[in-house]
Amino acid sequence: MTVQGVSLASALLAALVFTQARAAEYGASSYVFGTIVRITVLDADTARAQAAVGHVFREFDRMHRELHAWKSGDLVDLNRAIARGERNIPTTAEIAALIRQAQRLAAQSDDLFNPAIGRLVALWSFHRDRPGGPVPRAEDIRRLVASNPRMSDLRVQGDAVTSENPVVQLDFGGYAKGYSLDRAAELLRAEGISNALINVGGNAMALGRHGGRPWRVGLDSPRGDHLLATLELSDGEAIGTSGDYRRYYEIGGKRYSHIIDPRTGYPIAGVESVTVLVSGGEGAGALSDAASKPIFIGGATGWKQAAARMGVSRAMLVDSDGVVHVTPELRSRLRFGDSVRVAAQ
Repeated sequence: MTVQGVSLASALLAALVFTQARAAEYGASSYVFGTIVRITVLDADTARAQAAVGHVFREFDRMHRELHAWKSGDLVDLNRAIARGERNIPTTAEIAALIRQAQRLAAQSDDLFNPAIGRLVALWSFHRDRPGGPVPRAEDIRRLVASNPRMSDLRVQGDAVTSENPVVQLDFGGYAKGYSLDRAAELLRAEGISNALINVGGNAMALGRHGGRPWRVGLDSPRGDHLLATLELSDGEAIGTSGDYRRYYEIGGKRYSHIIDPRTGYPIAGVESVTVLVSGGEGAGALSDAASKPIFIGGATGWKQAAARMGVSRAMLVDSDGVVHVTPELRSRLRFGDSVRVAAQ
C-alpha cells in the first residue's frame, strides 16, 4: 500500500468496499477530501470492523461538507460573516476548536502555517475543483500580503468568533487530512478497534499492529512511479506529506502548487515534497499535516529550522532536483529504494 500519489482515475475505479483474503483483515476505500481514503482493520469480528469503518466514512463525508473552504457550509458562512465585519459570530463547536488548534500551530510555526490566507489560495485559483490559473496580478498579491491575515487576528469565546481583520478567510485544507486521522482514530477506538491503518491520501496513522509486525507504508517518489522508501509505523504514529504534485497547474512551463508562502503570496518553488513522522498522542495527525507546510516553505536551506520550531525531529524534504534531505532520526526508520539520491548530512 502506498501513502501518496493515487490518481483520480484510480479513485473513480476503486470499489467503495473491498475485503481482503485474510478473514481477520477488513479493508474499505472511498473518495473524499479530493483524494482516496483507505482504512484497513485487523479484527476477529468482521461485522464490527465493517460497521466501524462505515461510521468513519460517514463522519468524513460530514466533515467534507461542513469544513469545505469554498462550497456552501458552516466554514463558508463564517468566512462571509468575517468579511462583512461582524463580531461574535456563532459557529460550530468543531470549527471553534479547529481555530484554537490552528492558532497554536500557527504561533509555533511563526505563521508559516497560516489557515487564514484563504483569499490568497482563492486568488491563485485553488478554490476550484480543477485549478488552472490565470496567474494573479502582482499588485493583487501584494495587496493581500500587505493585509497580513493571521490566525492571531481571531478571537474565540465559546463558539463565537470575532476577527480584527476582515481579510481573514479560513481554509483548513492545510491540515484537514491530519485532523481527519485523529477523528478516525478516535471513532475506531471507541468502537473497540485496536489495530488499523488509516490512509488519507498522503497522510496515515497506525493503530496497534498488523498481526505480528508494525503496519508498513510506502512513500512514492514525487516524480515518476517508483517507490522512494518504506516505513513501519508504531501504534499511534502519524505521517503527513505535502507535495507540489497534489494540487497544481502549469503555465508557460512553470508549475504553481497550492502551498503558498504567506510572506510573499507566491507558491513555493524548489521543493517537490515534505514528509513528517510524529509520535502518537493527542493531535498527532493534525501536527503531522500542519508541520509539513512550514517545513515545505522553509525549502532546502531552511527546512531544518522550520522542523525544529514545530518540535519535529523526523522529517524529509525532496528538492526540485529529486535529492532527498532527511533528518538522522527519520533516516534510521526508512528503507530507501536503490535509485534514491540522499544528501549527505
